[in-house]
Amino acid sequence: MTEEVRRKDRGGVTWLTVAREAKLNVLNSPMIAALNGHLKDLSGQAGLRAVVLTGAGDRAFVGGADIGEMAALDEASASDFITRLHGVMTAVRDLPVPVIARIDGYCLGGGMELAAACDIRISSDRAKFGMPEARVGLPSVIEATLLPGLIGWGRCRWLLMTGEVIDAPTAHAWGFVEFMTAPGDLDGTLDETLAAITAAGPHAVATQKKIMRSWEAMAPDDAAEATIPVFAGSFRTGEPQAMLGAFVKSKQKK
Repeated sequence: MTEEVRRKDRGGVTWLTVAREAKLNVLNSPMIAALNGHLKDLSGQAGLRAVVLTGAGDRAFVGGADIGEMAALDEASASDFITRLHGVMTAVRDLPVPVIARIDGYCLGGGMELAAACDIRISSDRAKFGMPEARVGLPSVIEATLLPGLIGWGRCRWLLMTGEVIDAPTAHAWGFVEFMTAPGDLDGTLDETLAAITAAGPHAVATQKKIMRSWEAMAPDDAAEATIPVFAGSFRTGEPQAMLGAFVKSKQKK
């Protein structure tokens, strides 16, 4: 079976599928390099409105990093491996459009971190989530640092220190997953979110993602002050005038 990252452009939405189905779509060095290459290319793609990140088949989104490859690492190669994996997740976070994780099946370790790096997570109700690194003698690192902000410090500590796996209803209740649905309704729920994103102003959405990224490193008061020139600068694009004007006209007709 071919192991690759499949890319499919559907209008303004690009799907990236981690296709290593026989091994639960775990990420090895070639897959990491392929993902990074696609994300780098997409960062400059004109007309792109959103990216969907998913795994092949229904057994896993991404089952983590490749255990076989990691078992052969030493200190130097481990640093290189985890730096490259971190680079993929940084590329997801820095992509100038929303990235949606479409999750079915196992979402473990590096896979859960990859999902955390996405802007929105939509899963089936049979998905499973976990950070099992401690059970193989490793700490959870890189984008595991995003988990406290998504699920809270106590739950994050429990997840990382026990290595336990939680089900989709628990992940949804904890706030890791924004939407949970039956497997047959997964794509329909995804399409509703994509329709809402593509109906919004493209400059506004790209700007929103960029400034929200900056909020993570700023105190709330500083973040609020920093957004004032961003709001004003949006009017240089003409997008607010066109969309606000259309909204006013639609209300006047009613």
